[in-house]
Amino acid sequence: MPDSRFFHNSGSLTLSAIASLTGATLTTRGGQAPDGERVFGDVASLEQAGKDDVGFLDNVKYLDAFAKSKAGACFVRPQYVSRAPEGMALLVTPEPYFAHALTASRFYPERETQPVISPQAIVAASATIGKDVTIAPGAIIGENVSLGAHCSIGAYTVIGDGVMIGDHGRIGAHCTVSHAIIGQRIIVHRGVHIGQDGFGFAPGPQGILKVPQLGRVLIGDDVEIGSGTCIDRGAGPDTVIGNHTKIDNLVQIGHNVRIGNYVLIAAQCGISGSTQVGGGVMLGGQVGLAGHLSVGKGAKIAAQSGVMTDVPDGETYGGSPAVPIRDWHRSSVVMAQLIKKKE
Repeated sequence: MPDSRFFHNSGSLTLSAIASLTGATLTTRGGQAPDGERVFGDVASLEQAGKDDVGFLDNVKYLDAFAKSKAGACFVRPQYVSRAPEGMALLVTPEPYFAHALTASRFYPERETQPVISPQAIVAASATIGKDVTIAPGAIIGENVSLGAHCSIGAYTVIGDGVMIGDHGRIGAHCTVSHAIIGQRIIVHRGVHIGQDGFGFAPGPQGILKVPQLGRVLIGDDVEIGSGTCIDRGAGPDTVIGNHTKIDNLVQIGHNVRIGNYVLIAAQCGISGSTQVGGGVMLGGQVGLAGHLSVGKGAKIAAQSGVMTDVPDGETYGGSPAVPIRDWHRSSVVMAQLIKKKE
């Protein structure tokens, strides 16, 4: 269960209120309508949930845990209703995880803090600070920075000269942001670095010459960036991150990369310079994209894949070098057969 020292529960909800919030249909394994006025006080995993908690089943790997769960209610897809324990109230929905997220956000909304600019922060006189901004101790706000209303800047974070951050931006502790124009409602977790030099060098007869990186980082609205991620500024063209894109921890995004809207990038991915990633793309953990490539809209790349060529719209690739997923699976089967023959 969430530790009350760190997470504040806003109060109970009736089963009917949860169904209304999520658009789920109420039923039980036997098809009877459960008591809509029954009160629930929390969300929990299938293994930990009790009679007053709401669980969810999104992955078929947890069907056994679902069948044994003590949760009083559970979000579940229609095809798994028959696997529910006797007496469990079911919230039937095609998207259990999304419904769980809505419900968890209602039980545990973001806690509002009193806006304050710490006297231990350094804020340039030329900076424009919006309404109700919070700046933590040790933070540095450079010349001509613009912070929108309700922004929050974490401890010891440095916002470089000229940076613009839209309303409701949340920048965590120990971050650096330079050469960047950032939209609204961005969430940047601790230890992120945005706008540093890209990896630009020109080898020549007299050695390796550093190429000036003269672009910016442009980040859209509703973007979230995980801890330890680095996003280099462009070399001339800008590095661009589209609206609603979500980036996990420890991701490297090189100079001139252009990432579309609604892209999901899992941890430890690396995107080399000048590569374009279309809208709706999903990159699994530790995917590496070579430079100057195009990954088409809606494409999916399996974890630990190495992408060396363009990926068409809507395709799923895997392996290293990455190929269409069916080809990768076939080659894996053939390789296993060859190994078995040798034995």
